[in-house]
Formats: sequence, C-alpha cells, structure tokens
Amino acid sequence: MAQLGGQGQQVLILPEGTNRFLGRDAQRMNILAGKVLAETVRTTLGPKGMDKMLVDSLGDIVVTNDGVTILKEMDIEHPAAKMLVEVAKTQEDEVGDGTTTAVIIAGELLKKAENLLDQDIHPTIVSMGYRQAAGKALEILNSISIDADDRDTLLQVAMTAMTGKGTEKAREPLANLVVDAVKQVEEDGEIDKDSIKIEKKDGAPIDESVLVQGVIIDKERVHPGMPKKVDDAKIALLNSAIEVKETEVDAEIRITDPAQMQAFIEQEENMIRDMVEKITNAGANVLFCQKGIDDLAQHYLAKSGVLAVRRVKKSDMEKLAKATQAKVVTNIEDLSTDDMGEAGIVHEKKISGEDMIFVEGCKDAKAVTLLVRGSTEHVVDEIERAVEDAIGVVAATVEDGKVVAGGGAAEIALAKGLKEYADTISGREQLAVAAFAEALEVVPKTLAENAGLDSIDSLVDLRAAHEDSIYTGLDVFKGKVRDMYQAGVIEPHRVKKQAVQAAAEAAEMILRIDDVIASTGSGKPSPEEMEMAGMGGMGGMPPMM
Repeated sequence: MAQLGGQGQQVLILPEGTNRFLGRDAQRMNILAGKVLAETVRTTLGPKGMDKMLVDSLGDIVVTNDGVTILKEMDIEHPAAKMLVEVAKTQEDEVGDGTTTAVIIAGELLKKAENLLDQDIHPTIVSMGYRQAAGKALEILNSISIDADDRDTLLQVAMTAMTGKGTEKAREPLANLVVDAVKQVEEDGEIDKDSIKIEKKDGAPIDESVLVQGVIIDKERVHPGMPKKVDDAKIALLNSAIEVKETEVDAEIRITDPAQMQAFIEQEENMIRDMVEKITNAGANVLFCQKGIDDLAQHYLAKSGVLAVRRVKKSDMEKLAKATQAKVVTNIEDLSTDDMGEAGIVHEKKISGEDMIFVEGCKDAKAVTLLVRGSTEHVVDEIERAVEDAIGVVAATVEDGKVVAGGGAAEIALAKGLKEYADTISGREQLAVAAFAEALEVVPKTLAENAGLDSIDSLVDLRAAHEDSIYTGLDVFKGKVRDMYQAGVIEPHRVKKQAVQAAAEAAEMILRIDDVIASTGSGKPSPEEMEMAGMGGMGGMPPMM
C-alpha cells in the first residue's frame, strides 16, 4: 500500500490477502526453512543413519533413509524449501547418490550465512564469498581425487553407496550384480542407465536377486496354447496392432445376402491369417507387440507355435531391441528376416505368484535386467532404491575414472584447504570463505552424531589426522579415524563435486532474496480475515455463489 501526496489516498499495488515479507524478515524465513529441511534428513546420513516412515493421505507407507525419496514424499509448501528439494532431485538425476549430503551442506551454508548477516555483512558479499569458495573447493577436490576404475574399486564404490540402506547382509552379491550390469551396458566409456532395468518382486531373500543377460517383461503369454518356452528364439518386435484396421473415414457396407456376410467375415479372417503368416515367414517364433493382438490372431499364432506378448511398454521394447539386436517394425508388411533379434531362451516363469517373460542368453546384450528380491514389499522397495544409487555411482566412476575417500575424509580435506585459502583473501569475502569451510565439516560431524559418537572429539581427531594423510576419515563401526582407502570406503569424485556445487548455488540463490510476495490465490480476504478486521460476516447476508 502507498499514499499519494498529502491527500492521504491509498493505492493498492497488490491484491488484498497477499502476504509480503521484506528484507531481513524474508532472509530469516528462507534460511529457517532451509535449516529445518536439512535437519529433517540429517539423521539419515551414513551407515548408521536412521530411517523415516512416510504416510500419505491414502495411508500408503514408505520406509526409507534415501534423502531424495523422503523429500519427494513430503508435502513441502515453503518456496525456499522447495529449492532445496530441487538440489536433491538434481543430485539424484546427475549421480544417483549423495542427495542427503547435498541438502545438509546447503542447510549448513544457510546457517553459517545467518551468523554473517547478523554481523551486518551484506548478503551479496556472502554470496560472492560462497561462489569463490565453491570454485576453490572443486579445485581442491580434483587434487585429492585418485584415478581408478578397476573392478575392486567399482565394487567398493557400490558397497559404500549401499551401506546403511537395508541391504547390509547382501551388500557384496548385490554390488557384484551392479558392477556386472554396468560393465555389460557400457559403450565407448559411456553408460546409459536406462539400459539397466530393475524388476522388483517380494517373497524371497535379498541374496536371491539375479542379473539377467537380457530383459524381463512383467507380462504373460496372450494365449494358453502358446509354448511356455522357446529355445534359440528368433524375436520380432512390432509397433502396430495385429487386427483388422478400421477405416479412417465413416464407411457403410450394405449386405443383401447371407453369403455376402460370410464372405466379409472370411475376408477379415484371411487378412489376420496373412498378418500371422508374414510374422512366421520372417522366421519369428517369439513376438512382442506394443499394441493389441486380435483374438483370432492369438489363435493362429498359437497354432504356429509362436510365443506372443501384447501391450509391451515402449521402454521395454527399446530395451528388447538393445538386448536382442532386433529392429522395432511399425508396419507388418515390412517385417523381414533381417529385423529379427536373437536370444538363447525365452520362457514364461512364475515369480511371486505372477507370470513374467524372461528373454535370456542374449549375445553381447546392451540391455540387462536386475531382478531384485526382498522378503516384503517395503523391504524390496528400499533395496531397489539402494541398487539404483549403486548403479548411479558405479556408472559415474566408470565414466570419470576418479574417486575420493569417503567417511567425511573429502569434506575435511576441502575444509582444511579452504581455511588456508581464506587467509589469502582480503575483505569481508574472507569471512564467507571461512564459513563455507566450516559448513563442509557438517558431513563428518553428522556421521559421528548418527553413530552415537562425540562429534567434537571426532572432528578434532580428523583434523589432527589430516596433517599426516588427506585420506583419513571416520570409521563409524569402530568409532575411530582411519585411512578410508584401506577401509574400502570410496565415493565417486562426481558425487562430491555435484553436492558441493549444487548446495553452494542453492544457498547463494536463497541468500539473494530480500522480498517474498506470496499470493493467497483469490485476492479476496477470507471470512476469518474479515472477522479479524471487524467486518463480522456482513450482517447475515447469504453467501454469494
């Protein structure tokens, strides 16, 4: 609201009911939201992190300690908190792990910035200092990373990512499956994570999880007369329906004689028979169709001994093409022997009470499937999330070939380097760089707290140990500091790089906001607001519809 001249006339710039927070109020509110969000996921960090149970409005339950899953499932309203959720989502998309780390670093950066703002340091100065610190942190990170992508390193990276995520007892076999899967789909040093399909089924222990050199389709044969098992399979992938097409325009057929009716029906049958013959003439004994298969076509396919599956998802069709080297054909007229894919065996198998089609034994398959098992639905869901994280970190390690020590070692090394760098800077940015260094120490501090250790003692021990070796981290199982490479606690360079970068950028963006204008939607005051303003509900007038 503003006043014009001396007339005392009010001018409404924003609709009534709009909430507005200015200056320090806006900054404090946003910083508080970031801190609260970081505190929420903080207890889940590390091998001894706890789980969260999330219950939605329908009563569905998710039990997890995966940072990004917690933040996605929470119904977050605050705009600044939503920006931190974006940090976690980006971390998940780019690397697959380190989501909790990214969020708690961002939360700690905001907390340290609040202390600087209280000392009357301008938010822009803090942002500039944070930007300088983030750039220097990435330089230090490059200097402390080690080149490695041998199988042992990949196994350790996968096991580190899965530690503390409900996969403890089957960490090693699962890590072997993940490394085999990533190595199988690698092409020219690059990995398409979509080529690794994860199928989850409950009702069996975790260690019964298997890697299939091919694709598992969660469907069944379309006709019971079809073979359940086909050896030396020749596979056709079809992107069109096997049925008589309707005309594009409205058409009317006049039938004056029962014989004409019979001829019409026979003509339809012949068309479907021709379609099936084209499939069998091309040499196919297995058919995956993205669309429908007519009942009559099912009958003819069964008679020809073809195992057919209909309404296969597009993503599964793409994986089948990669695994079997088949071509997806849109027009059945164009189907030829050259379009066929090959697999050692295609068979229908009952898993946990449901029929599934296994396409196995593919030569040089560039798409594979991990069948993940678990005793209950909630257990298998959490194992799937752990396996996805492991695939992400192994893929990042194979692509970059760089790893860093885990257990808080990398963060302590970064903090130490940044504190030394801060001493070389003049001006108030020095305080922001020093605050950034202290904020990074939240990771080893949180690891210690979650393991029931004294966080201050652990930090002091780590700082002292880093004078001798930059690879020293916190072994939360033994409660003491040790060389993380020897302990096999290794993380990809990309996880740390993305976490530091994303956290710094989110904190900078939030700190530069000095005005939050929130519209309530309607622009009209609510009945409660009218009541508070003394308008008392307009004298019993009926509400206007």
